[in-house]
Amino acid sequence: MRAVPLAIPGVVLIEHQVFADHRGAFYESWNERDFAAVGIGVRFVQENVSVSARNVLRGLHYQSPRVQGKLVRVLAGMVFDVVVDLRRSSPTFGRSLNVTLDARTPQSLWVPPGMAHGILSLADDSRLQYKVTDFWAKDAECSLAWNDPALEIPWPLPPQVEPILSDKDRHGLPLAEAETFP
Repeated sequence: MRAVPLAIPGVVLIEHQVFADHRGAFYESWNERDFAAVGIGVRFVQENVSVSARNVLRGLHYQSPRVQGKLVRVLAGMVFDVVVDLRRSSPTFGRSLNVTLDARTPQSLWVPPGMAHGILSLADDSRLQYKVTDFWAKDAECSLAWNDPALEIPWPLPPQVEPILSDKDRHGLPLAEAETFP
């Protein structure tokens, strides 16, 4: 595997090594030793799968105080994946980055604790699998406003198309009002 650091410190795109032959292909999506060797020494406690129709926007989610790191990959379809740095001590506090993930490309995205995370489904049936470092806790759920102009996120929505949102995501807080981390 190859670990590619991205523009926000700690966020890493993992390019998995694929072993292919006439039968198909194989790759390791998680190997504790290999990830620790590139600085991602974590313990996962829960694995989730979300399924989204085209133009479903999920996020920008995080937990506080039960902060989570996430290892994200796409099993089917394609997503526009967004990370926002909520660590006040970080040189990239309040900045976002995005990457497109799809099922055809063997990649995972490491989102360290202290980040908000969200996706926009770019396909009719996108399946996202993500491992997390702490359990989901309803009382710790937070949602950052997906459309906060301060975040400058270039959501790739077609003209005149509104994203499909949950009530929680429709009422996310702007960065200036959101709970952040030291």
